[in-house]
Amino acid sequence: MIMGNLEYPQGISFAQLEKTQQAIAAAVGHNAAVQAVMSSAGQGAGAFGSGNSGRLIIRLKPLGERPSGTQVIAELRQTVSHFAGVQASFQLPPAIQMGPVSSQSNYQYILQSEDQDSLNAAAPKLVTALRKVPGLQAVNSDLQLANPEIEVHILHQRAQALGVTPEIIEQALNFAFGGTQVGTIYASTNQYEVILDLARQFQTNLGALAAITVPGSAGLVPLAALAHFAYGVGPLSISHYNGLPSVTISFNLAPGVSLGNATQAVQDTAAKILPADVQGEFGGSAAAFSQSTGSLPMLLLATVALIYAILAILYEDFIHPLTILTALPLAGFGALLALWIFHQELDLFSFVGIIMLVGLVKKNGIIMVDFAIHRRREGATAVDAMVDACITRFRPIMMTNLAAVLGILPIAIGIGAGAESRVPLGVAVAGGIIVSQFLTLYVTPAFYVLFEGWKGRWKGRMAVSEAKAEGVGSAISPNCDI
Repeated sequence: MIMGNLEYPQGISFAQLEKTQQAIAAAVGHNAAVQAVMSSAGQGAGAFGSGNSGRLIIRLKPLGERPSGTQVIAELRQTVSHFAGVQASFQLPPAIQMGPVSSQSNYQYILQSEDQDSLNAAAPKLVTALRKVPGLQAVNSDLQLANPEIEVHILHQRAQALGVTPEIIEQALNFAFGGTQVGTIYASTNQYEVILDLARQFQTNLGALAAITVPGSAGLVPLAALAHFAYGVGPLSISHYNGLPSVTISFNLAPGVSLGNATQAVQDTAAKILPADVQGEFGGSAAAFSQSTGSLPMLLLATVALIYAILAILYEDFIHPLTILTALPLAGFGALLALWIFHQELDLFSFVGIIMLVGLVKKNGIIMVDFAIHRRREGATAVDAMVDACITRFRPIMMTNLAAVLGILPIAIGIGAGAESRVPLGVAVAGGIIVSQFLTLYVTPAFYVLFEGWKGRWKGRMAVSEAKAEGVGSAISPNCDI
């Protein structure tokens, strides 16, 4: 499934928006990879759908009958580009939704300021600059300042003289344009809500607006006697974030662009354009990635430290756990190499895959080192013990690694609906296991022999020191006061 968001020129009539929306939905439905399209227009703009946005929910054919979701999105973007004035963004629903569900794109950058005018001036400049940044697609914002509106300027002194308060005028306008329920009709098998509002043909007519009456101290008073009316433009809505006026800028990534590089490019561009009184921060998935880039290395180190402590307790030794953990850097290198070869992003899913590798790869070292320790207790040398371990344990290591790779292969290939977002996880795990499978058979034995040699020399020195200490102690008279 693909979610599509369409943004039309500000001030477009709903009739024209609906016509264009239907044409775009029909064009999208003609794509060979599309099975069905659900279209809606004007949502989020009041009861009458007078907004300038549209939405498409696109169901794709089975994966065996179509190209990947990324390729389909590229085709759909090309299709919508033929409609003048329409900004389109398409996205695959993420497996883990961390941003606003109504967001136009996968990633968000939120601007906020105490000064609404400064915020309104800075946001369009940043959007224009970000659209020129390589690797960013579908850059849009929720700031809309050129929407047509009717301005009502209340004559407060005259209204006060006639006993009409601003709240009464506001309530009358809300009844006329907001669609307020004023009653319910109960039938034998159903009930119907009674909605009071102006007919659509009168909602843009100043004469009809002036004829609305409101209750005053001496009876009904026409609105024309209490206010002046004029056409104008203004914001469709004013958003707030953390209690401050805000503007949300949404963007997607081009294929092959990492989220880390994209967030850095957005921050660099914002630093050049935003004034001092406008601040920006990432939201949704981009914010989670920015936070994780600082916490995940510490989490990885804590995981390795915990594993080392458990292995040290298990073997009652401080050296053998280090031998086992020598496979981890190789697995990390393999994961990064696989992501680079297959042009996958280093995102949250790939980070999860790298952490999974810590548990999967250390198993190889445990199998070899445990057998080598057993042979050493039988009197074998370090080299002979590790050679026997590599030969004897090669088959179980190969079988377990092969089972892990085959198990993760469907995720790495992207089999199943919506599997594209999980591909980096599978690629990272499979690449790390494959690389560590071959390199561990050479690196871990080398470190084992090296550490065993260090341990043997250290024990020899300790034995010599103890022997010297015992010799000095026997030469001292028992009656000597030390």
